[in-house]
Amino acid sequence: MSRTTKRERPPGADVVIVGAGPAGAMAAIFAARNGASVRLLDVNGRVGKKLSITGKGRCNLTNDCDAGEFMDNLTANGRFLYGAFERLPPREVMRLFEEWGVPLKTERGRRVFPASDDARDVVGALERRLAALGVRAEKCRVTGLRIENGRLLGILGERDGIAGALKIDAGRVIIATGGLSYPATGSAGDGYTLARQAGHTVTPLMPSLSALLSDDPCCPAMQGLTLKNVSLSVLCDGVRVYSEQGEMLFTHEGISGPLVLSASAHMRRHGKYRAVIDLKPALNDGRIDERLLRDMGASPNKDMVNLAAGLLPRLMIPAVLERAGIHEREKANAVTRVRRAALARHIKSFTIDITGLAPIEQAIVTSGGVPVGEIHPKTMCSKLLGGLYFAGEVIDVDAYTGGYNLQIAWCTGAAAGTAAAADRDN
Repeated sequence: MSRTTKRERPPGADVVIVGAGPAGAMAAIFAARNGASVRLLDVNGRVGKKLSITGKGRCNLTNDCDAGEFMDNLTANGRFLYGAFERLPPREVMRLFEEWGVPLKTERGRRVFPASDDARDVVGALERRLAALGVRAEKCRVTGLRIENGRLLGILGERDGIAGALKIDAGRVIIATGGLSYPATGSAGDGYTLARQAGHTVTPLMPSLSALLSDDPCCPAMQGLTLKNVSLSVLCDGVRVYSEQGEMLFTHEGISGPLVLSASAHMRRHGKYRAVIDLKPALNDGRIDERLLRDMGASPNKDMVNLAAGLLPRLMIPAVLERAGIHEREKANAVTRVRRAALARHIKSFTIDITGLAPIEQAIVTSGGVPVGEIHPKTMCSKLLGGLYFAGEVIDVDAYTGGYNLQIAWCTGAAAGTAAAADRDN
C-alpha cells in the first residue's frame, strides 16, 4: 500500500488561503475547525511575519471596545464591518488567545497586548492552533487564479522560483495577502493583482498610519526626541483636520509616533498641511508668560538657553528660542516683553510644515483596496466571482491606531473562513 508523504500531499483542498498573516491565519483556523481541508500558502512559508513586528514587537492585538467605539475608530467604510465585528468582537478574540495560551493585559485606551509584551507569543499561539487542526504554512507565491467559464477552479503559483510549479484545485479561495506596507514581510500587493484578475477594481492605494515628512531643519536637529503629553493639531490650508494629546517624536525626515500616525489617517485630501505642537497643553499663554516672567525675574543674568531648560526639552530649546528671536546666550534681563510673548507663543504653537507622508512601504497600514461594494459583508465573498473571498488589509477598510486594524483582520478572516467552509459543498 502506497503512503502519501507531506511532499506528495494531494494537490486539492476545500479551501485555499493566500497569505498567512493575521487575517489568513484566522481564516484557516475557522475554515479548518468547521470541517474544511485547508491549504495555507505564504511567500515566507511562515505564519505572521509582519505580525511579529507590530507594535514595536509587542503586538497590540485588539482593542477592548464595543461596536460603537469600533465604528468611530474606522477611517473608511465602517458599516461594512458591523456584521463581522458582531460575530467575532474583541472580547471573543481575547478569549480565544487566552484559551490558546496567551495571557493578556489591557493598557491605556483599552489597547490589548500579550502580558509578555512579546508579539512572538501571539504568532506562536496561531501556529500551535493551526498545527492542531492539521494546517501548516507552505512557502510559495500565488501568481494567478484558475478561472474557466466564470467558475473558480483553484490557483496557480511558483515554488522555489519556478513559475507554474504550483497548481492547486479548490473551489474556494481566500485572498488575505495584506497591502503594500512593509514589503519585506511579504506584502507586495499580490492580492490586488489576483482581485483584478477576478474582475474586481482596486481603489487608490495610499499610506495610512504613516510618519510625516518635513524639510524643516529642526527635525533632523531634534532626531530621536520623544515628546510626551503634548497636543498635536494638523491643519490643511488653515483648517484643523486633527487634534489630540499624547506622544510623538522627531525623526531625521520629519515627525512620527502615535499622535502622528493617527493624524496621517486624516490627511486624505490635497492641500498644504502644517503640524502645530502645543508643548504645554495644561497651561494657557498667560500662565506660560507668568512663568517666564517669574523665572526671568529670579535669574536676570541667566543665559536664556539655561533658563528655558525648566520649560523645554534640551533638544528643542535652540529651535524655540530662534523662532522667538532670542539668542541662546542672551541674558534673561535683556529679553523684551514682545520677545517674551513670542517665546510663550512658540511654546504653545510650535509649527512644522509637512511636505507629505512617508512612502507606503513604510506605513503601518495600506489605505484603499478591493471596494466593499464588491464584497458581501456577512461572508466576505466576492460579488463578482463565486468561491472567492477577501480578508484583512486587502479590503478597502482601515482604522486608527489602537488595535483596531488587527481586529479588522481577525473578524474578517473568521467570517471568510467560516463562510468558505460552509460553502465548500455547494
